[in-house]
Amino acid sequence: MSTTPLKLYQVGTFAAGNRLLDPDERTVQSSTQRASSITSGHRACRGCGEALAARVVMDAAMRAAGGRLVTVNATGCLEVFSTPFPESAWQVPWLHSLFGNAAAVASGVAAAMRATGRDDVRVLAQAGDGGTVDIGLGCLSGMFERNDDVLFVCYDNQGYMNTGVQRSGATPAGASTANTRPMGAGIGNAFGTGKSLPRIAMAHEIPYVATATIADLHDLEAKVEAAMALHGARYLHVLVPCPLGWGSDPSDTVRVARLATQSGLFPVFEAEHGTVTRVARIRRRVPVEEYLRLQARFRHLFGEPGRPDVVAALQAQADRDIARFGLDPEEES
Repeated sequence: MSTTPLKLYQVGTFAAGNRLLDPDERTVQSSTQRASSITSGHRACRGCGEALAARVVMDAAMRAAGGRLVTVNATGCLEVFSTPFPESAWQVPWLHSLFGNAAAVASGVAAAMRATGRDDVRVLAQAGDGGTVDIGLGCLSGMFERNDDVLFVCYDNQGYMNTGVQRSGATPAGASTANTRPMGAGIGNAFGTGKSLPRIAMAHEIPYVATATIADLHDLEAKVEAAMALHGARYLHVLVPCPLGWGSDPSDTVRVARLATQSGLFPVFEAEHGTVTRVARIRRRVPVEEYLRLQARFRHLFGEPGRPDVVAALQAQADRDIARFGLDPEEES
């Protein structure tokens, strides 16, 4: 008896489900053979973008490394919710470093592996934006300059969420945090503060720099695998919305991450040796207001009297980044 292959179609979405793809193109998370590097039992908040990103990143890295991977984790949300003494949600070789020295510790691990002839063991370091953009910047820059064989992953939730939602060098302008309250004429976090770590990493001309979000897990996995295929210093910057610190609904975590890219406030791209090699063009552009209104940290910008001037300035910032990285699909040749 002959059979007709079943064809499945998915409409009304930009995403393709794993069932529509060839087996070798499916995500690591769709496989029963995934490492489950961070497993159940951790204490992340509901809707935590960082927990989702860490699972995807680590499982993809484990597959790329053939299971031979050592992880160094800076102090921060990820470390705190995954390893409340004496428990641990990690199922990989995992080291806890101080807040600011994860890059240095990872460099030491990579040097130890090289000195003992274990070139087959790969090293991955991970930290939040506080341990990357602020406290850990010096150690990270040193790792970049030495071109140490480490993939450093920053899970960017745009603030010190573990210690009470204080601003970091990655906190966007206009955001209200514990120490940037919009009091009186204040707008929240001031314009002209902070820094773009992906662009700083590019300035070091290291082999690979990329940005990603949890709104596109196929893209995130692909970038981890691309980074693991290379040697030397590599940097991956992942936007991970925090419902607690951002004041967004836990069910909107992926939606908020998607709007960050669609508005142009978070450009998604890859770069090699200081040159941008690929960008994720915006397929459905939205005004920044659509992204901001979902988050209580920007609530003061709307209503009466509101701050339309700040919203306009944020829109201008998004427009500049869209032009800088060539994210407008109409500009594609």
